[in-house]
Amino acid sequence: MRRTVLLTLWLLTDALLFIGAYTAAYFLRVGFIVSSDFPLNLYLQTVLIITPLWLLVLAELGVFRLIRVQTEIRNMLYLLFSCVIASSLFTLAYYFLHDRFFSRLLLIYAGVLSFTVTLVWHLAFDAWQRRILRKHPAAYPVLIIGANRDAENLITLLNEKQSPLKPVAVLDPQGTSKKEIGGVPVLGKLNILEETINNLKPKYLVQCSTLEHTINLISVCRNHKITYCLLPTVLGILGKNEEFVRVEGQALAMIRE
Repeated sequence: MRRTVLLTLWLLTDALLFIGAYTAAYFLRVGFIVSSDFPLNLYLQTVLIITPLWLLVLAELGVFRLIRVQTEIRNMLYLLFSCVIASSLFTLAYYFLHDRFFSRLLLIYAGVLSFTVTLVWHLAFDAWQRRILRKHPAAYPVLIIGANRDAENLITLLNEKQSPLKPVAVLDPQGTSKKEIGGVPVLGKLNILEETINNLKPKYLVQCSTLEHTINLISVCRNHKITYCLLPTVLGILGKNEEFVRVEGQALAMIRE
C-alpha cells in the first residue's frame, strides 16, 4: 500500500510539474498575455496529450522504480532524454493537430524548464521516499546470508545511504558468536531460513558467503518470490572493475582490466 501511494503521488506530481514547466515556458516566450497568434488553449491541449506519453517514456526507462538511485548520472541522462523526446512529440502533435508552427525558442525554454524542474523534484522526492520506505515495517526488507566483513560492509552501505533496501536480519551458514552486525540482528544458521522468511517476509535475499549453498538459496527464493542477489566476492570477483552484463540475453559477470 505504501509503495502504491508513493508511486501514484510521484506520477501525479511529475505530470503537474511537467505541465507547469511548459506553461511557464509559454509565458516566458509570449509574455504575460494570451496571444491570439499562438492560443494558450491549443498549446495546453497539446501539452496534456503528450504528458502521459512523457510519463510512459520515463516508466519504460525504469526511472519510477522506488529503489532506483535518482542521483546516478545514468538516471539524470534518462531524464534529459525523456525531456528531449517530449519536445519532439510536442512539435509533431501541435503541428498535426493544429496545422501551425511556433517559436523554436519556446521549445528550448520548455525543454530546459521541464528537465530542471523534474531533476530537482526527483532528487528531493528520492531523499523523502527513502525515509518513508525504511520506516518499520520496511517496504523492502533484506535478509543477509553471511556474517563476514563483506556482509558488514553491505549493511553499513545500505544504512548510510538510507537505501530503500533495509537489512532486517542476518543468517550465517557456519554459525557465529556475533549477536548483531551494524545494528542488524544475527538470528542463527540456515536451519531457520524458512522460519525467518515466514516471520520477516523479506523482499530481497543477499548471499555474502558460502557458495555451496547457492542452489538451495535460489530455490528457496523462487518458492517465496524473493529477489535473490549475490555479492561478486562470493565468486572470488574482487575490485571495482567488475560488472554484470547481458550478452544476447545471457547474464555474464565481466571484469574490465
